[in-house]
Amino acid sequence: MTHPAGGPAAFTPGPQGLAHLELLLAGSCPLPGFMTRAEAARIGRSGPPPAGAPWPVPVELSVPDEFADARALVLTDPEGAPLAELAVTETHRDGTVRLAGEVRPAAPPVYGSLRSLRLTARQVRSSRDERRALLAVVADRPLHHRALARIRAALERLGDADLLVLVDVPLDAEGAAPAVLAAGPLLPEGTRFAAVTLPVAAADGAPEWSAERHGLLAAHVAAAYGATHVLLESARAVEPPSGAPVKVLAAEEWAYDTARQRWRPAEEAAPGHARRELTEADVAEALDHGRPLPEWFTPEPVAAALARMRPSRADRGLTLFFTGLSGSGKSTVARGVAEEIRRAGRTVTLLDGDVVRRMLSSGLTFSRADRDLNIRRIGYVASEIARHGGVAVCAPIAPYAATRAEVRRMAEDTGDFFLVYVATPIEVCEARDRKGLYAKARAGEIPEFTGVSDPYEAPEDADLVIDTSAESEAESVARVVAALRDGGWLPR
Repeated sequence: MTHPAGGPAAFTPGPQGLAHLELLLAGSCPLPGFMTRAEAARIGRSGPPPAGAPWPVPVELSVPDEFADARALVLTDPEGAPLAELAVTETHRDGTVRLAGEVRPAAPPVYGSLRSLRLTARQVRSSRDERRALLAVVADRPLHHRALARIRAALERLGDADLLVLVDVPLDAEGAAPAVLAAGPLLPEGTRFAAVTLPVAAADGAPEWSAERHGLLAAHVAAAYGATHVLLESARAVEPPSGAPVKVLAAEEWAYDTARQRWRPAEEAAPGHARRELTEADVAEALDHGRPLPEWFTPEPVAAALARMRPSRADRGLTLFFTGLSGSGKSTVARGVAEEIRRAGRTVTLLDGDVVRRMLSSGLTFSRADRDLNIRRIGYVASEIARHGGVAVCAPIAPYAATRAEVRRMAEDTGDFFLVYVATPIEVCEARDRKGLYAKARAGEIPEFTGVSDPYEAPEDADLVIDTSAESEAESVARVVAALRDGGWLPR
């Protein structure tokens, strides 16, 4: 807990708390602050929100136990800059400590992706003629030809209407925003874009809302910006939610009519000529392998933006992570694989567990906390290598599933992650023990030794499992390299 200049303690909310706060400060949410337990329970019960409720979802703030007695908090962004001051009026528990109270802005927000596009509701409303209809498109995915055709059809039905695209993006990343913005030249002149971050849960750690409740939230935010009609281009899109403050257009199915070579409602397409939109998995696979997206599916500017956002695996950074017991053969195989990756023309860095211990983590002990910190350091370095398009080959023991998952998340923020479990039985590992570590561990000379006095949590999410007791080193290396080639990370 920190006390800036002797004032109230400072606290940085998690992603959901920050998203709620962003809507409060932007004037998109009409509430004065975070809800009390009774208010949140009334809004959060199953079914549609109560009639006349000013907001369709609970707005709550989860804090650590250390803030349970706080009467005021300075809410900051992740960089520590003050955003607002919370005057606490109620403290209660719902799994975690929740605080309620009014928030007062402290300074204009500067943190967050697409900050220049994070317009307040007042900024948008004051710059347009509110006598005209306004179609708001809430989008968290690229606007392909189907979406663009749907938007044009909606504008035609509305007649003389303005268009606002609300790009739903995380605060700490651009999400699909570059691909959404790339469609700008294909939309009517005068189209405005604004970035928003829609929460997906009442508070950090709370269950996510249903798709219908999330759609209702999107409609309320769009209405705050002056929308008279809303079209949801969201991965969560459902039928129009009941109780929306503005007209939510139906999420009807559209198809590409191959006979007329244009997108239209599916029921209007000629029989046998309705081609469905590619799925997200189809798009990801094409991009992963460097294949162009078809012209009938997406405009060239959007395809180019997606290719920049998701380069082919042959050009994308990769963390290749080997895990296994001491003596399993992971370092030997990792060295062989690293050499094959280098021969294939890719930049590669080998982060062997023993070498990292000497060079990067020399001051750490072998306690669980320090072993976890060592793996996090490896993960951080690997993620930075991947950020710049390189391949990081890591070969630590990494016995704990939670820490490996943390490394996976770090790696996937900057590139790809491929986990190889070297599942050589402990009996074989112990028989190979050139350093005599297992013997010392069984004699009690080495405390917390993985596989003897400390557990090894075998991964359940491995992308490949090898056993060096059942195949030669060359065969193990070949299997890993073949998997990388099949996945597109190495050229064939």
